[in-house]
Amino acid sequence: MHSLVTRFHLLLFGVTLAIAGVVLIHVPPTYAFPAHWQGSTADWLWPRDIALAVAPLIQLLLIGAFFLLGRALTANHLAKTRHILDPALTLVLAVAAACQLGLLLIGIGSDFDMFRITGFGLAALLLVLAVVIFEAERHSYGGLRMPWPIKSDRAWLLVHRASGIFCAIAALALAWLAWADPGPGPLVVAMAASLLGAPIFAALVTLAARGL
Repeated sequence: MHSLVTRFHLLLFGVTLAIAGVVLIHVPPTYAFPAHWQGSTADWLWPRDIALAVAPLIQLLLIGAFFLLGRALTANHLAKTRHILDPALTLVLAVAAACQLGLLLIGIGSDFDMFRITGFGLAALLLVLAVVIFEAERHSYGGLRMPWPIKSDRAWLLVHRASGIFCAIAALALAWLAWADPGPGPLVVAMAASLLGAPIFAALVTLAARGL
């Protein structure tokens, strides 16, 4: 049975659950995580149990969705797309695990800001991805993979150049936000928006360019 979900993906999910368990042991149940600062005062707070549940639930939904996607794809189609879908799932699960670790560090009073580090790391990765997509040459296994084909060379060039520029803008915006340090809340929203926005934007541009 072919599947997009590997043991490493399950390991990342297990690590996230383990971090949540450590937080439950060492952080009081009445604790609220500061998510946004107005000056020196936190004006956006996450209750402990709600904050800890977010990352595992997102990971569980993604693992379930990718598992069903792997079952739905043919063996040939899966072989052609695995090199993109596998690292994509790994990246999103790793970002969620890093955010969970950030909650642990905040809860125990550490000055090590895992949210900002994750934001800078994701920005750097998006910038590299922007260059790769922008410069991609057309062949059977390279470039963006969509459920529908990109028929003409002109459409291929437009889709990849536009998607590369989008990733570059998202990377710069995320890096600026991580530098400005508004709090974990806006950073998490920005990271989620960049991860979801890039493929959605690419898909929309691909559909718009189908007539070229």
